[in-house]
Amino acid sequence: MSLESIVALVGAAFLPILGYFLKTVIEDVKELKADLTKLSVELPKTYVTRDDYREDIKGIKEMLGKIFDKLENKADKV
Repeated sequence: MSLESIVALVGAAFLPILGYFLKTVIEDVKELKADLTKLSVELPKTYVTRDDYREDIKGIKEMLGKIFDKLENKADKV
């Protein structure tokens, strides 16, 4: 057997393995993209964004401040 024949035989044996590997990687990447898209849609339904949280906390702090002011100004305070 010549060197050319050996290289062609090794190449013929290696290329299907490489093709299968690449096909698997491409399918996995597509699946990950689909999962990421699904996650980006579902995430806001489950978790609160930082801006929404800050707005809510600001409102609560203002409300507590008003309550504290009313308690401070109460006439029957000791």
